[in-house]
Amino acid sequence: MDTNILLESGTNELEILEFKVADNYYGINVAKIREILTYSHVTPVPNSHPFVEGIFMPRDTMISVINLRKCLGYEDDPNIDGLFFITNFNSLNTAFHVDEVLGIHRVSWEDINSPDSTISAEDSGVSTGVIKLEDRLVVILDFEKIVSNINPETGLKVSDMDSYESHDRSKSPILIAEDSPLLSKLITECLRKAGYTNLIVNPNGQEAWEKLCAFADNGTVLDDVHLIVSDIEMPKMDGHRLCKLVKEDDTMKNIPFIIFSSLINDEIRRKGESLGADAQLTKPEIGKLVQVIDELVEKYESARKNG
Repeated sequence: MDTNILLESGTNELEILEFKVADNYYGINVAKIREILTYSHVTPVPNSHPFVEGIFMPRDTMISVINLRKCLGYEDDPNIDGLFFITNFNSLNTAFHVDEVLGIHRVSWEDINSPDSTISAEDSGVSTGVIKLEDRLVVILDFEKIVSNINPETGLKVSDMDSYESHDRSKSPILIAEDSPLLSKLITECLRKAGYTNLIVNPNGQEAWEKLCAFADNGTVLDDVHLIVSDIEMPKMDGHRLCKLVKEDDTMKNIPFIIFSSLINDEIRRKGESLGADAQLTKPEIGKLVQVIDELVEKYESARKNG
């Protein structure tokens, strides 16, 4: 499915696929979708998670199907066959069974509102944002959270940090932009475990950029931030837009910028490279994230010391 989502880098825009489940409206970032298929029979798997409808094999690739009606707490409707859309994130292909696909909308991250705690609690919520389209509210679902709830091994591998040797890195401040409260908590816990205790955590790219600009206005940004870690998908401002702003700023451009996202694939990686990202990692790789942070921070601090 070609949606031309990558016409230009860093525009703070995305395309949302709108779909229906039980007469309610939901959305997913088109960048996560590989293809949309008509409903086909699936093979149930004994003792699988209750949300897993079964497996099927389009073009000789075995893919698990998650029933979004069950996942979202609705009853099955035997009169609706629905559709499958196949996603790819965290290097994993997964199909989601929905009732109806309505279309694709190009929108700005500025128009997506962060869900409050009544909609999306840290441990149980599955919404990353809400957007108004014409006369209806569309809930953007957190598909990574849905999948990791079913299979925790697909989420952050915090156990990768068990054998990591901690050092005092408190003099190396790191700015983080991550909208998921749970992922933000896990990332900060892992970084603190590695010795990075000077963390500046922001819930989206807009607040991260405002913080950087405040440091720049004080003339201290290069001392106050030695590295930036950013998600891509965030309300108000996405990580690609944040990266573009940082790398186009004459003062900030040498601050190392890591994109840490479930969306990393060949196409997204090329986009990140065009924006000047210093590294791009998929979210399960928390151990590798700390390793790359170590390397980039050491390089940055050495250059400043010798320059």
